[in-house]
Amino acid sequence: MTQSQQSDETPRTDETSGDEETTTGHEQAGEPEQAESAAPEAEAPEAEPAVAEAVRPTPSPGTAPSPAAMAPRPGAKPGGKPGAKPGAAVAAPPAHNTPLSEAAKFARVEDDGHVFLIVNGEEHAVGQYPDASKEEALAYFVRKYDDVASQIALLEQRVHAKAPSADMQKTAGHLREQVAEKKIVGDVLALEARLDALNTQIAELVAAEKAEQDALKSADLAAREAIVAEAEEIAGRDPSTVQWKASSTRMNELFETWKAAQKNGIRLGRGTEDGLWKRFRAARTIFDRHRRAYFSQLDTDNASAKQAKESLIQQAEALSTSTDWGHTAGEYRRLMDEWKASKRASRKDDDALWARFRAAQDKFFTARKATNEAIDEEYGANLVVKEALLVEARQLLPIKNLAAAKKSLQSIRDRWEEAGKVPRADMGRIEAGIREVEDAVKAADDAHWERTNPETQARTNSALSQLEATIAALQEDLNAAEKAGDAKRIAAAKEALSARQQWMDMLQKSARDFS
Repeated sequence: MTQSQQSDETPRTDETSGDEETTTGHEQAGEPEQAESAAPEAEAPEAEPAVAEAVRPTPSPGTAPSPAAMAPRPGAKPGGKPGAKPGAAVAAPPAHNTPLSEAAKFARVEDDGHVFLIVNGEEHAVGQYPDASKEEALAYFVRKYDDVASQIALLEQRVHAKAPSADMQKTAGHLREQVAEKKIVGDVLALEARLDALNTQIAELVAAEKAEQDALKSADLAAREAIVAEAEEIAGRDPSTVQWKASSTRMNELFETWKAAQKNGIRLGRGTEDGLWKRFRAARTIFDRHRRAYFSQLDTDNASAKQAKESLIQQAEALSTSTDWGHTAGEYRRLMDEWKASKRASRKDDDALWARFRAAQDKFFTARKATNEAIDEEYGANLVVKEALLVEARQLLPIKNLAAAKKSLQSIRDRWEEAGKVPRADMGRIEAGIREVEDAVKAADDAHWERTNPETQARTNSALSQLEATIAALQEDLNAAEKAGDAKRIAAAKEALSARQQWMDMLQKSARDFS
């Protein structure tokens, strides 16, 4: 409790004005003349200059101060500066009320109102409460002790509730100063012990808060660094592979997350926050530059692709009225290959361009289809004739008389040519059917030629003669080996003789086929 608070709590008499207050004991001890002049001369009681910290109330003659006057002022808060906010919302502890009989063990009161505090057998002047009984003088300074004890109890309760420790050390120091002044009456040593314990507990609470704050700071730093790292990773991607819509959305989300962390998170220190922000801002700048460059190039590519496809469309539209069906169809295939090889324009432009290109194609192929349908209707009768000729041709199979088959096939082919064209849808089937018969007749003719070829017959006869001579020689070797009883020569001769005999059988069969 400060000296100003002590003087504020000094009781006033009914005859003094509301603005007049008694001076502190310190002022009376150091400057007795000023202290005595602080009250009207007619009402100032005699004071002993030697008494330290005398309290100078100005009661009416023969009147003791009322209990209400000695009670703490409304709004005065225990500990700290008046009006200071407590660190946490804690319930006020029960008011400390030391019995006078208990307090008397720690004090001595003189008849003139001087009060002395006894600590370890040593007396300390507390102050003077004149014109009052010894009990009233003692009670006044006991109430000051109770006020300090209540403030210590409140601080203990705040520490136990683990309230924020922002002002706890300051409050504890202020209370220790009040106890050390020894201007109160009570068990001062007990208060000092409680304050010692509080200092230890407050230090532990401060350390715990710091550890918690450091953990939160580390977590917030890790979160900020994760934001920056992801932004740098996005900015470092190859622009040609970036999904710009998704990446732009994510970059905006990271920016909003950064702002929320900066607003609601733990302060990391100006240097750290500035460094992270510079990295994050640089990543966003690089990403934005790449995005603008990409879309600028995309616009250029779209314009070039659009121009190239416009040229293809013009060619397709010029061909759309052509009646040179075969050549024009080939040109459209060429244009389609060029269209597929060209770059895409924007989706909107590309869809519109394709619709125009396809419309030109459809116009040509629709006209060709109509013409072909008319032709097919005209060629329907020819199809009937060729179907009958195809049945007649298939009756030649299998070929038994090659000469007769060749003659009949020639007749069928002459009538086939005279029949004319058939509808396009049936052309492949009809042509494949007649070609099947032609291939069978040709194969039979080739086989007959191989059998009757004089050169082939001569080669076969010569081979037979040579083989017969070889077989005769081998037979003689076999006979000689058998007479000699040479098993090895016998086995070799039999093996060679068997192989030549197989060749002989094959050549003889071939000769029979030629005849």
